[in-house]
Amino acid sequence: MPTYLDFEKPVAELESKLAELKKLADTTQVDVSEAVIRLEDSIIQLRKDTAQNLTRWQRVQLSRHPDRPYTLDYIELMCEEFIELHGDRTVRDDPAMVGGFCNIDGQSMLIIGQQKGRNTKQRQHRNFGMANPEGYRKALRLMKLAEKFNKPIVALIDTPGAFPGLEAEERGQGEAIARNLKEMFMLKVPVICIIIGEGASGGALGIAIGDRVLMLENTWYSVISPESCSSILWRSWNFKEQAAEALRLTASDMTMAKLIDGIVEEPLGGAHLDHQAMANILKNVILGSINELQKLTPEERINQRIDKFCSMGVFTE
Repeated sequence: MPTYLDFEKPVAELESKLAELKKLADTTQVDVSEAVIRLEDSIIQLRKDTAQNLTRWQRVQLSRHPDRPYTLDYIELMCEEFIELHGDRTVRDDPAMVGGFCNIDGQSMLIIGQQKGRNTKQRQHRNFGMANPEGYRKALRLMKLAEKFNKPIVALIDTPGAFPGLEAEERGQGEAIARNLKEMFMLKVPVICIIIGEGASGGALGIAIGDRVLMLENTWYSVISPESCSSILWRSWNFKEQAAEALRLTASDMTMAKLIDGIVEEPLGGAHLDHQAMANILKNVILGSINELQKLTPEERINQRIDKFCSMGVFTE
């Protein structure tokens, strides 16, 4: 059974009626094809209307949908081959950050990204997609390896933030993220960063410095989550909807602020409804971006990357 969010309840009701109608047709042999077609058209139209009127908080909810595809789902659906690499060669392997070399339609590349879990056991193992310093150091080790072998880098970002525990700070969480920022600016190979779910704070930014920074349609990217913002400003999580509006954290907001390079459309209703269709869209975007970036020299890519990020937030009066 699919999981429906509160604002998807009208769609859920229509889909329930559709299922009942199809079941009736199977048991009674009554021809209800016209009614089925009308109901399917109504569902499609309702999904379109819902998508056009989503609030910022509702997009945040969609980005966290429990059925939404995660990094390993995209890797499985897009790649013919994938060899996962482990460890930061200093402390340990961080399961919240995954990465390895893969092959997509004959194009070899490195894919890295945060990985959440589907159930309680997996979420604990993956630390809810919140990487420790060794996760960011592993990501950097793999990126430098990709640079050595002249392979493009794709970063899939989906995290509620870097792990904020005391042990993470003791092992240099801030330094690990800061080093990634510095080193990613200077990578000689094409770097494509795509926010596939949540893009929160430095935890997201630690693998998000690229030639192309893209966001899926129902994702968010911000220095802080709406709940945390609400708890700071109002001393309560009850104002998260207002916080989401004030933060302007959606893909369209980021495009208007010139903080990302583009938006990747999702299948009607969201990526969680059709993993394969979303993976096909993402694959085409990745291959197209790599093809564009490979036409530039490493020096041109680096200079454009630096110029792009240095121009963010600049204004004249």
